[in-house]
Amino acid sequence: MTVLLVALGAALGAPLRYLVDRAVQARHGAAFPRGTVTVNVVGSLLLGVLVAIPAGPAVTALLGTGFCGAFTTWSTFGYETVRLARAGERRRALANVLLSVAGGLGAAALGYAVTRWAAG
Repeated sequence: MTVLLVALGAALGAPLRYLVDRAVQARHGAAFPRGTVTVNVVGSLLLGVLVAIPAGPAVTALLGTGFCGAFTTWSTFGYETVRLARAGERRRALANVLLSVAGGLGAAALGYAVTRWAAG
């Protein structure tokens, strides 16, 4: 049953990641991977919220592992960082790393803190 929940969450998260990434990149151009940064930071925020609520293993499998796991993308982040560095765009590569890592950690912490505060 858990595997099916993970698969269902991933089936929703992966297409949404693609759509959000494409929408963000269409507005801002391809010079910097804003779409990937966006999905990774938003996914981290959602995971922070999820961790802060008393969710059972089924909800965690569906939303945490499945949805957030497919919505965020470590492999694309890595590829885009290497692509920027190889193209001589070292500042953009470094900015991608800093925004993705600090933004993701900050968003997860914010989601967790705000959810815990709101729960009282």
